Amino acid sequence: MIQEKSAVSTKHTLKMQMNKMPEFKFKHEDESIRSDSLDILKLGKNLLLKGPTGAGKTRLADDLAANLGQDMVSINCSVDTDMEALLGFKTIEYKEGKQEILFVDGPVVRAMKNGCILYIDEINMAKPEVLPILNAALDYRRTLTNPLTGEEITADGDFLVIAAVNIGYAGTMPMNEALLNRFNIVEIDYVADEALLEILQNQSLQDDKAVLKQLTDFHKDLVTMARQGQISKESSSVRSLLDLSDLSTMIPTERALKRAVIDKLDNEQEKTAIYNAFKLHFE
Repeated sequence: MIQEKSAVSTKHTLKMQMNKMPEFKFKHEDESIRSDSLDILKLGKNLLLKGPTGAGKTRLADDLAANLGQDMVSINCSVDTDMEALLGFKTIEYKEGKQEILFVDGPVVRAMKNGCILYIDEINMAKPEVLPILNAALDYRRTLTNPLTGEEITADGDFLVIAAVNIGYAGTMPMNEALLNRFNIVEIDYVADEALLEILQNQSLQDDKAVLKQLTDFHKDLVTMARQGQISKESSSVRSLLDLSDLSTMIPTERALKRAVIDKLDNEQEKTAIYNAFKLHFE
C-alpha cells in the first residue's frame, strides 16, 4: 500500500511538472467571466462573485490576483464573524520582563495598509450588523476608522476587494442593499461538460480517459438534480468531483463516491438519488 501511494504521489508530481501549473486554474466556457472580472478590478471597483459552491469562485479570485501581480488576504465569513475577525484584536506581549498590550491587525486592515486584494468569502454568511463597518472602505472614500483602536486608515492605492456569495444555502442572509450596491456582480453558473473535462484532466490525479468521461457525465446528472431541487448544490460541486476523481486512483470508484460525496449527507433520499445516478454511469 505504501508503494501504491508513492506511485500516485510520483505521478502527481510528474503531471504537475509536465503541465507546469496552467496559468489559469479557473476554467469556464464563458470567457467573459474572467475578462469582465479583471476589467472591474482594473477600474478599481469592487467585485462580487456569485454562484453555487464549488463553481470556482476562489480559484477565479486566485487567478485575478496572479494576473494583477498582487498579494491576496482572505477571510472566510460565518455567523461567528465579528469586528475582531475583520479588523484585528488586542494581545499581550512581554518585552524585557514588561507587559505590553499590542494590537494585531486583521485581514481588512492588513489589505488596506499593504495594497493587497481583500477576498471576503461567503460574505452573506456574516451577521448583517457586522458588515456596515466596511462601507466607507468599499466606496470612493477608501477609508476606515477602526472602532477597536480609534485609528483612521486610508487604503493604499492598490487596495482591491473581491467578495463571493453562495445564494440560497443554509445560514446565508440577504446582503444589505447599501453593501450590495458597492459591488459589480459577475455570476458564475455550473461548468459545462467540455470545461469540466478539462478541469479534471488538468487538476485531478486521474488520467484514465474513460473514467474522466464517466465522471463528467455523472456530474451532468448531479447538476440537473441540483437544479430540480432533488439534491443539495454542495453535492454537485466541482470541488467534490475533484475529490472523487483523486480518490478513484487509490480505491474503487464506488467507495470513492461514498468518501467524497455521499457520506457528507444526512438525507437518505438524497444519498439514494446520487447513488442511482452513479450506477447509470459506472455499471
